[in-house]
Order: sequence, then structure tokens, then C-alpha cells
Amino acid sequence: MEFLSVADNLRDSFRILATGRPRADVMEMPGISLASLGVEFQMFNAAFLSAPVETEDELQQLLTAAQDHFSARGMPWSFWFCEDWLSRKVRRKLSQICLGYRLRLAAEMPGMVAAAAEPANRKRTPELDMRRVESIHTLAHFQAIGSTCFHVPIRWFSEVFNEDLDSRREFVCWVGYRDGVPVATAASVVSAGVIGIYNVATLPSHRQHGYGELITRHAINSARQDSPAMPLVLQSTDRGLSIYERMGFRAVTRILVYNSGI
Repeated sequence: MEFLSVADNLRDSFRILATGRPRADVMEMPGISLASLGVEFQMFNAAFLSAPVETEDELQQLLTAAQDHFSARGMPWSFWFCEDWLSRKVRRKLSQICLGYRLRLAAEMPGMVAAAAEPANRKRTPELDMRRVESIHTLAHFQAIGSTCFHVPIRWFSEVFNEDLDSRREFVCWVGYRDGVPVATAASVVSAGVIGIYNVATLPSHRQHGYGELITRHAINSARQDSPAMPLVLQSTDRGLSIYERMGFRAVTRILVYNSGI
């Protein structure tokens, strides 16, 4: 059941980001975990499965419960499915069933695990000045890189990663600088017995130099100072898959994200 560490750390990362927000919802419903920030960006008003789903009727009941919850609050929303919770029959019908709730597939990512990161095999290691996001200055750079790389309006990204980030210190964010220019980001969340890696991004103009791998390793090494024996988990984009495989990660599940739009 390796997928559980991926699913649980992902859910917990949302719970951490929801801390202290006036419109947040963090609660358990039968078969569903809600970890909603109450923001404009629908991907962060999220529902997650918390138990196996064997039939289409079961899935529809869970979707109806989530839809009713978010509709009552007038919020756009998303459902993050770890596919190993779903029976094969339900997986085949997932997109069709979700469409009935006006949910469309927005992202599909392999959930990956590693006992530890393999040593770097580059002949020449690039250099970055790594700075933890602890000021308005570094936060603005983290927001700008995330907005650009994840193709999200800056107001959405800035609402999720806002000035209260310091009160959510379990979500540790980093910016990497090359010659004083912010070029890459990564973040870590220690929860559910693993270290989760998130928000790995490199500006398009600075790719192909190894910065993404470098800042990912930095986020891992920093988290391991307090949690040296914990395994690692992440969800990969297509662009990052080969890098993570080279680092020793292997896919154990898929995360499928369906959202309602706005």
C-alpha cells in the first residue's frame, strides 16, 4: 500500500496551507477528506478519497457530497483522486462520471516514492544561492516563479502562498538564485511518515542547467536534517519525470485531478 504515503502527504500539505484561513474547511466526511483553502484557485478547494471505492454508485455518492459542500459555499472546487483507491471498473468510468458533476480532468501525475535520493551524477554541479521563503522579498519571487511555471494568474498563486506562510512553517518553501536572479523553487512537507516534495519549478529561460534537480535535492537535504530516515514522495510532471527517476524515485500510483473551473 505504498500509494498511501503519497496520498496522505498530499492531503496533509493542503491541510497545512489551510491553517488560519477564515474560509478554510478541513474536515472528514464518510469516504472523503476535505482540505479546502477557500480561495479563488479551484485546485486548492479540494476533496480527497479516504477509503476504497468499488462501484460507480459509491463514487457518485461521494461526488454528490463534495459538490453539495462546495456549492453551498459558492466555491469552485476540485477532486484529487489517488487511483489506487478506485476499483478497475470505476477507474475506466471516472472521467465520464466526473463530467456529470461538471468536473474535467486538469492534471494527471505519477505519484512517486524513494527511500533516499541517489547521488548526483552530473560532471559539473550547477550553483544556486538557496534562500528559504521567510520575507516578503523571497515570497514575491516564489509567487512569480510559480505563477509563470504553473500557468496560473499571479493573484491566484499569491492567495494560496500568501503573507501568512510564516504561520504554516511545516510547508517549507525555497527559492534558488543564480547571480542574484530568482530562477527556481521547491518546497517540502514532512507528514504521514514521509518527506513530500512540492512546487518544483524553474523559469523557462533558465531550464536545461540542472537547477530543478539542484533545488529539489536542497529541499530534501534540508528536510532530512530533522527527519533523516524518512522516505520521500512527490507527484511528477511530464517534464520532471526523467529527472526524478534518475534521482531514484519510482512511480507507485497516479494522481488524477478533476476541477470545476470557475
